[in-house]
Amino acid sequence: MEAVVDAHGHEHVTAQHASTLELTSDDYLTSAGDCILGIEADRTPADFDPEFVAACRDVDATITATFEAGDHTEMVRGRGHPEFEFTNDRSLVCRTSEYVDDRTVMVGADAAAADLDREFAAALAEGADLRATFRVE
Repeated sequence: MEAVVDAHGHEHVTAQHASTLELTSDDYLTSAGDCILGIEADRTPADFDPEFVAACRDVDATITATFEAGDHTEMVRGRGHPEFEFTNDRSLVCRTSEYVDDRTVMVGADAAAADLDREFAAALAEGADLRATFRVE
């Protein structure tokens, strides 16, 4: 089962955050948003299919996010959590920690924004289109 989110890079993408990565539906990004990979996301957690959300709430679920921008691909793997809400209508967050709020779509991630390839981050800073595909098993 999968969910796809399309977004766009922005000149302020730095991908420097050590414990999270984020996509936002906002149409702007300030230099403080060091976890944000893409803006103008066309879907937020509130838009995800109920069956996908239910699968992500399984404590044994493995969630894989594949991020594609230009000719760069990054993959982040994490886990589901029974307390996932999937109610936020503004942004989604993958976390290396176990923290859960209404934006969280993955916990225990094996990478955060700062762990991603610098050429990938540079492509996003140049405004590359971003496709994020989330798969749950």
